[in-house]
Amino acid sequence: MRSRMLKRVLVPLALIWVIGSVTAFAVAHLFTLEAFDRALLDDARVIAANVVERDGALTLDLSERELRALLLDKSEKQFFAVLGPDGSVVASNAALRPVKPEPGKRWGFSDVVHQGTELRMVTLNSQAAGSFSVVLAQTTQTRQELLQRLGAYSRLPQAVLILWLGWWLYRSVGREMVPLERLQAALARRDSTDLTPLDSAAPSREVERLAQAINELMLRIGRGVQAQREFTGNVAHELRTPLAGIRALAEYGLAQTDPEVWQAQLRGIAASQERASHLVDQLLALALADEARDSLVLTPVRVDEIARNAVLGRMARADAQGVDLGGAGLDAPLLAIGNAVLIEGALNNLIDNALRHGLPEAGSRQAVTVEVAPKADAMLLSVTDNGPGIDAVQRDRLVQRWARGRAGLARGEGSGLGLAIVSRYAELLGGALTLDAGPDGRGLRVVLKLRAATHKADKQFSLPPG
Repeated sequence: MRSRMLKRVLVPLALIWVIGSVTAFAVAHLFTLEAFDRALLDDARVIAANVVERDGALTLDLSERELRALLLDKSEKQFFAVLGPDGSVVASNAALRPVKPEPGKRWGFSDVVHQGTELRMVTLNSQAAGSFSVVLAQTTQTRQELLQRLGAYSRLPQAVLILWLGWWLYRSVGREMVPLERLQAALARRDSTDLTPLDSAAPSREVERLAQAINELMLRIGRGVQAQREFTGNVAHELRTPLAGIRALAEYGLAQTDPEVWQAQLRGIAASQERASHLVDQLLALALADEARDSLVLTPVRVDEIARNAVLGRMARADAQGVDLGGAGLDAPLLAIGNAVLIEGALNNLIDNALRHGLPEAGSRQAVTVEVAPKADAMLLSVTDNGPGIDAVQRDRLVQRWARGRAGLARGEGSGLGLAIVSRYAELLGGALTLDAGPDGRGLRVVLKLRAATHKADKQFSLPPG
């Protein structure tokens, strides 16, 4: 990461430095040439101002001393020539040929080679066009040295700046990497069973967020591991009794020779197996609920269809038990925010509980009613029986795992997981589970409250907090 960041910062800076240096050198070269050319042109104008006509002939009205003073330059050599209209030499110290200026201009610059030396030359025509021309040239050593110094002075500070910036970035990135290295070391020292939260305090907001995300992941993993441990422990503990009963029934049957005893034992084995299978289904349902809390997506679902299918699915069992199983409010389409699998699982558990424990007093026929009813911004899904009911003191306790009512304890039936499963499903669905007395204070009415769907059916809703 340190190397990548340095490359991604320093490489563009180096490219900008190169482009800037080239641009600065080009601009400096242009203005330097203009300054030297202007000085050269000024000297040519001084010479032209001293060209006079005497006795019909052009002459340079400068003494040799004055001319040396004008052309004196400690670092450069200068050459000049004054040429008449016919190209004849009026005065000169070198054989220079004029260069024709651009149209509309009286002077023009050019680069020439004289006696193997590069010269910068200016040709100036007099005010009276075609009367005479002044040609002035000088060596370019001073120009080149000045350009080289300008290039060095412009590149060196930028190079030092980039080197300093690279060193500063290296140290800064290194300091920012320290919390990541500590986080890595803290994770490397842990074994597979250590899921305690990391210290999320860090000087960098990004590292702090990373530590918080890891802690949230560990929390989810911890919940999953805890759910697996509970499931394994529950299965081992709860299946021990029915499996031991099945073995005892089988051993007793094998010890007998009466076919009727065999049939009775086989019926007992079948009943024990059914209870064990029901228990396993409930334990799996709880494990599924614990695993689903972090990935569940809620959508609008037709609760009337779910309730109708649940009633029809339990109708044969209800008829065999002589139970009057019916429904209410199942004819009109009703939408709620939820998950079809969880709502179906919750309703099936409620109906099973009602069929199993909602036995009325002698002389009365058992009745179970499944109802769906809209209320304000909620959808109520209820299961009502006419059994003995549950007193208000026990209702809060029965939604906990392994808690059984008096009827279940008296008959030795149930595992105390049915209402716990429904309560957990209600929590995942963002709803609520309430236990109340049935009509006229008789029986039990269990109500699953869901959010009513007021949006289009294809819209998804995320799980509410908690």
